[in-house]
Amino acid sequence: MSVRIAPSILSADFTRLGEEVRIVENAGADLIHLDVMDGHFVPNLTMGPAVVAAVRKVTSLPLDVHLMITDPDRYLEAFVQAGASMISVHVEVLPHLHRTIGAIHELGCRAGVAINPATSPIFLEEVGADLDHVLVMSVNPGFGGQSFIARSESKVRAVRGLLERTRSRALIEIDGGIDVHTAGRVVAAGVDILVAGAAVFGQPDPAAALRALRAAAIAQQTA
Repeated sequence: MSVRIAPSILSADFTRLGEEVRIVENAGADLIHLDVMDGHFVPNLTMGPAVVAAVRKVTSLPLDVHLMITDPDRYLEAFVQAGASMISVHVEVLPHLHRTIGAIHELGCRAGVAINPATSPIFLEEVGADLDHVLVMSVNPGFGGQSFIARSESKVRAVRGLLERTRSRALIEIDGGIDVHTAGRVVAAGVDILVAGAAVFGQPDPAAALRALRAAAIAQQTA
């Protein structure tokens, strides 16, 4: 499977969000990534279901919703109704993770689990076979434009090994500091989906930036 690119609208210009989304869609984006932050689990506030619904109106691409919030169970239905295609929840806040994954699936959505840089992949072992994707955070979540944590590559390899042991077909997604310099490295480690915010929307020409990111990933795949 070719690597997928998921531009993160956290770095987009919200005064022209529809246009920004259409630009990256026309440039070949595979997904649109939306970071939901509550100011509690992470030190920032971003968007809610209304923004997801607005993005749903301007694109046919799958919407990849990352819930960086303390109580995701309360809001699953609202985000699915708003148009989410994939939902990622954090292992760090869910004592009943298996139940939450099941609830996401029951709502007709693909379910993923996100893990922070300090969280061991071992916490995924009992739910690996139930997942559609694992989101590896390669920065500490909360703000866009942070620098990639180098040891994230070994983290991806550890997640890949765990998924293979649990016979899971889940994809590996990575978010944080992904650009033309890090894309090839994480793809080599086993990543399937690249989330990129500043490396796409933070550039003068987001379409060209997205194509360059894909080229960097493909170069690694064909090396």
